[in-house]
Amino acid sequence: LSTGVQGGYYTLATWVPTYLKTERGLSVVGTGSYLAFLISGAFLGYLTGGYLTDRLGRKRNILLFAILSAACILAYANIPSGANTLLLVLGFPLGFCMSAIFSGFGSFLSELYPAAVRGTGQGFTYNTGRAVGAAFPTTVGFLADSWGVGGALVFGAIGYALAALALLGLPETRGKELL
Repeated sequence: LSTGVQGGYYTLATWVPTYLKTERGLSVVGTGSYLAFLISGAFLGYLTGGYLTDRLGRKRNILLFAILSAACILAYANIPSGANTLLLVLGFPLGFCMSAIFSGFGSFLSELYPAAVRGTGQGFTYNTGRAVGAAFPTTVGFLADSWGVGGALVFGAIGYALAALALLGLPETRGKELL
């Protein structure tokens, strides 16, 4: 779960600016407004994700935004050339979805473990996910020459798909008494 979520997030955070510059032909200055939409979406995603985590439950919130993040990545990477307004507008939901997962992520991971090992369990799970998740943007870097950055961004979507798959084997922890 942690590997997929963080692999997808790291892929986007690392490669979207390069994608905008190299494949969409935007200048470094020109990418600013696109990234502003992405970052604005991310900010509101964190806030909304926290609310939805309480309303829907941890597992459903993560699942919802993992699926939406994967869909946004695929849409974003396949916007036709010259459709820069669509690219700009789609940056907002992309940032929103990729960040909304994290609002309940820490609580979900910690609630999977009993009190005696909660900190260790969460720390190990989260940081192992970070370490393995780092392979996703690295893979994009290796494949960017042959697939293009946009094509290689599919690995971000794969990360979110893996997170959704991992959720199938995990319990919902919302409202459960912690031991």
